[in-house]
Amino acid sequence: MKRRLKIILASVIAFLVTILLFIGNFFYGESVKRGSEVELHTEPEDETIVASAQSSADEQLLREAQLWYEEQHPEKITQTSYDDLLLQADFIKDEENSKKAVILVHGFRKDKSVMGDYTKFYHDHGYHILMPDSRGHGESEGKYYGYGWHDRFDLIGWIHILMEDYGIEEIVLHGNSAGAAAVLMTSGENLPQQVKAVIADSAYSTMKEELAHQLKHIYGLPSFPLLDITSVVTKFRAGYFFEEVSTIEQVKKNKLPLFIIHGMADELVPTWMGEKIYEEASGEKELWLVPDVGHIKAHEMETVEFEQKIEEFLSKI
Repeated sequence: MKRRLKIILASVIAFLVTILLFIGNFFYGESVKRGSEVELHTEPEDETIVASAQSSADEQLLREAQLWYEEQHPEKITQTSYDDLLLQADFIKDEENSKKAVILVHGFRKDKSVMGDYTKFYHDHGYHILMPDSRGHGESEGKYYGYGWHDRFDLIGWIHILMEDYGIEEIVLHGNSAGAAAVLMTSGENLPQQVKAVIADSAYSTMKEELAHQLKHIYGLPSFPLLDITSVVTKFRAGYFFEEVSTIEQVKKNKLPLFIIHGMADELVPTWMGEKIYEEASGEKELWLVPDVGHIKAHEMETVEFEQKIEEFLSKI
């Protein structure tokens, strides 16, 4: 009888482990594995609403920026990451050969081209422009999304390339969404003095809080135990636990001027996350909460004011 009970118990445990592994691998595929196409919970896209909300000055400035970017022929540069991934970036040189550069970092499941709208602004202010494809995105290698955690080491690699190969003496990090989280996480590392400031638009507080937000709104499911199981799978498959990936803990170590931007109608990354980052960050910091603006929409909807605020921020570094 005892033997039979042991067999039944072992079978039940094996069944539960199999189910848990299936669940963990499913949600790993949805959230971390490269190539997933799951629909995110976000505000609906409506180009007619966007167009009607833009002023004519905003619309004209944005259109000029887009046309300028389309006319560029960037240099292709690469780096090999600390874990042997070949990473790709576009580099737009400043004709005056200045000593300033900005690194523009895109968001989750995007690529470097989506940062094109910002290039004319930085070009007009005398910056060289580096636009990397983050690991697992675009032309860069990688089988998983780093959520900014491993990407922070990649950004440090790009920083050193700018310094050593191009003689850059002043570097600004500017990121959107997951790219914003990446630049903020980078700010908590021991960076060269050439890195002068960080601009972060619509960053999440921690990976686990952002995934819990998505899990609730997409599937109507609680975070426990699903995220805990998926976190263990992610550690084995991608090398990190969800709990490690914290913008909050990194900005506590920050020593750089920070400009944090967040739309007050952001449904993809809730506005409270931007507020929390601002509250916890060390060093000089500014927060711009943009009324009636969704996820990373501040530049598109308030182009003139956005660029004025960035110009004011950069003038102080």
